[in-house]
Amino acid sequence: MAKITVKNLNKVYDNGFHAVKDVSFVAEDQEFVVLVGPSGCGKTTVLRMIAGLEEITSGDIHIGEALVNKMPPKDRDIAMVFQNYALYPHMSVYDNMAFALKLRGEPKESIKQKVDVAAKMLGIENRLKNKPGQLSGGQRQRVALGRAIVRNPKVFLFDEPLSNLDAKLRVAMRAEIVKLHHTLGNTMIYVTHDQVEAMTMADRIVVMKDGIIHQIDTPLNIYNNPANIFVAGFIGSPAINMAEGKLIAKDGTLHFDSGDYQLALTAKQAEILAAYRDKPIIMGIRPEDIYDSRFDSMAETPQKFKAKVDVVEPLGNEYHVVLTTAKHEFTARFDPKELPRMGEYLFITVDMVKAHFFDPESEANLY
Repeated sequence: MAKITVKNLNKVYDNGFHAVKDVSFVAEDQEFVVLVGPSGCGKTTVLRMIAGLEEITSGDIHIGEALVNKMPPKDRDIAMVFQNYALYPHMSVYDNMAFALKLRGEPKESIKQKVDVAAKMLGIENRLKNKPGQLSGGQRQRVALGRAIVRNPKVFLFDEPLSNLDAKLRVAMRAEIVKLHHTLGNTMIYVTHDQVEAMTMADRIVVMKDGIIHQIDTPLNIYNNPANIFVAGFIGSPAINMAEGKLIAKDGTLHFDSGDYQLALTAKQAEILAAYRDKPIIMGIRPEDIYDSRFDSMAETPQKFKAKVDVVEPLGNEYHVVLTTAKHEFTARFDPKELPRMGEYLFITVDMVKAHFFDPESEANLY
């Protein structure tokens, strides 16, 4: 197995486009690292440079102790799983999985043993004689995984491997890949634009935008302590609610004044944000930290205001409710205790201890 070290990685194309800008991170031995960000953020380009499929403009990549900048892909001891499966349509499942081993010149018995073990692990042992065209999307993805597994590489690289699958199958395959990681113990780097995949699969997440890393941390730390407005808005579904306002002194403490409601800060928030008194600031609050005031016993530090119910989305185990005030719109996640009606006004509780505050200019998280 191997640690992957990426240091000051840059990619500038011939037309001058700077796709990857001084990217640095470490994937520790046996760690599952997910690169996540919107389309065009440079995450796949980073993965392709690690694989040796994209030329590096500047910077270094180490796999283990070896500097691999100029090393051909075949010598890097990595296996890559692509978004489009990249299977040979004229070959059987067995031959697709065995292809790389045959090129290595491994004995037939050794190849058969490795393919059989991988096929059983992935639940496709009864499909080895089929061609890819006879398989479902999920089965094809399992074949692509199997082809990577039989090589027993130091590193697995995944380039949005689940994006072509339907929602239910994506959930199942996420679990399969996580189990696979625990079984094999290889270092894995996984690229996705789906923040749910990142949150549920990663040991650590690397959040990217415009070729730049914005935060590297565990899923829960990124969710609970986002570095800036972009990370806060990108991680979490439904997305965090943002409201522009300013901090004012009222009743002996600081309040967030949005222009149509005022919310008292906690003592700790007031101490940390004292320098922002009478200055613009942005408050972020996650949907699960907004309650119908009739059922607000869960809030640690409740602050209330009145809002209109614009949209109600019943999901069975919870409701997503779009609420509006005179100047703001936000989404709340309600327990299914009592269905609010569209058009009615509710008193809403915000759990202020869970609120985040951001600088409007730097967009950095202040609290």
